[in-house]
Amino acid sequence: MDRRSFISSGLSLGTLAAGVLVSGKLASALGADAKGVPGATVETTAGKVRGLSQGGVQAFRGVPYAASTAGANRFMPPVKRQPWTNVREVYELGLRCPQRPSDFHGAVAKEWEVMCLDEPMGEDCLNLNVWTPSVGGGHKRPVMVWLHGGGYTSGSGGFIPYSGQELARKHDVVVVTVNHRLSIFGYLYLAGIGGEKYAHSSNVGMLDIVASLEWVRDNIAAFGGDPGCVTIFGQSGGGGKVSVLMAMPPAKGLFHRAIVQSGAALKGASKDVASKSTGEYLAKLGLKPDQADQLQTLSTDQLLAGVIGGPFPGAGQVLEPVVDGTTLPTDPFDPVAPELSANIPLLIGTTETEVTFFPGQQLDPIDDADLHKRIKQVLRRADDARVDQVIAAYRKGRPTATNTDLYLIISSDATFRVGVVLEAERKAAQAKAPVYQYYFTWRSPVHDGKMRSFHALDIPFAFDDVDIATPMTGSGPEAQVLAGKVSSAWVAFARTGNPSHKGLPNWKPFDNAQRATMILDNECKLVNDPYGEEQRLLHSA
Repeated sequence: MDRRSFISSGLSLGTLAAGVLVSGKLASALGADAKGVPGATVETTAGKVRGLSQGGVQAFRGVPYAASTAGANRFMPPVKRQPWTNVREVYELGLRCPQRPSDFHGAVAKEWEVMCLDEPMGEDCLNLNVWTPSVGGGHKRPVMVWLHGGGYTSGSGGFIPYSGQELARKHDVVVVTVNHRLSIFGYLYLAGIGGEKYAHSSNVGMLDIVASLEWVRDNIAAFGGDPGCVTIFGQSGGGGKVSVLMAMPPAKGLFHRAIVQSGAALKGASKDVASKSTGEYLAKLGLKPDQADQLQTLSTDQLLAGVIGGPFPGAGQVLEPVVDGTTLPTDPFDPVAPELSANIPLLIGTTETEVTFFPGQQLDPIDDADLHKRIKQVLRRADDARVDQVIAAYRKGRPTATNTDLYLIISSDATFRVGVVLEAERKAAQAKAPVYQYYFTWRSPVHDGKMRSFHALDIPFAFDDVDIATPMTGSGPEAQVLAGKVSSAWVAFARTGNPSHKGLPNWKPFDNAQRATMILDNECKLVNDPYGEEQRLLHSA
């Protein structure tokens, strides 16, 4: 069963602020704290920027890293920003890429939806945000570059839990979050159908991210970061982007560690499939292949209105990285891990009940017959005896789990965990850089605990900012304790390539024999091949 089968459009939220108490810390994280004052001025390659001094860190929001993508730049690879002469005040989040509201609102749980700020949209969207304890070239702090989720069609670097303030303040690192082109603007494949003009119009959303990493290489030292110690990390679609970058020659040398949270990318789209999809899109707009130039004259709303299908890969129009032979020469992790990034350490994992992130999920008790029916839908081709065998294996491995627990865990294993584990296996098979695997099983108390360990729940723990993400995490002390452990592991990995620290058991690398995996919960423990037998049975069904 793929992700889109879990999505229902029946749940909506009236306003962004519904259920959110805007505390002082939250306001600070969003740049709205009245106590924030103009902070340091930093010289970049395009001109000087002045940030805000807030919460013990210097925050720079909406810093341009490339030119606007409007007009003649639409669908083209990113180009350099023209320098400015005055000091540019970068106090507020920049524009996010134009996107359809339906690709986010109503497609995810309200616990996550309230984390979206719905910033203004526009094609001048190639900007990033930086948080640093202090500026100046005398520091060489690890740099952590976050790539947001939302597949390849929605989201931004400005979501509430993506604030880098606490990571910078508590852990002495520099945090960067990135906006880039999405949907039609970032992933419409014109190279195979639009003629010579569009010969390089492939994977431009990914090339935007490469441009942001080049900006980091050229500028981050002035913000107190070490350009020789850059970690890319992301969740869901952001994890997919991290995986794709590991196979992209233009990105080689721009990062040194990689963290993938619930978002493997084993394969990309083929040129033939992508070209066919683009042709269908043009036809929907009443255009022929030789009229691709007219796309540059349409409004953003007109372009988005023509999108076919849903927000996730495989749900309709091909809006995802394409194996074009140049920017992405091969499938990222199929049939093997990319040799291009063989020496890059990888930290990778999932949450236990990823699918409770999507509305319309079964969260209340179900009986044995309903469990069997639902698992048969998940497995599709399995007969009744095989379904019963899978359920029995999972029940044996989790004797205290309810029927609802089993359904949600099996569904999550079949959709999210399978790709992540396979990516870890293929990376470990190279034996050229360590792989560390985690399994996040902490259960949120929100929604009477029914959301369990949902997709994206690990984000505020990685950013050590659970206090501004209480609609997701609740407000109990357990969350803050675990956040300290998880964020310290992420920072240790960014600093050294090894996530071990004194707050956790010794974290051994994952290999295909012992399969060591860190369970992240109120009690963190390293377990060899946790629940591996039933997962392998599931994937053979």
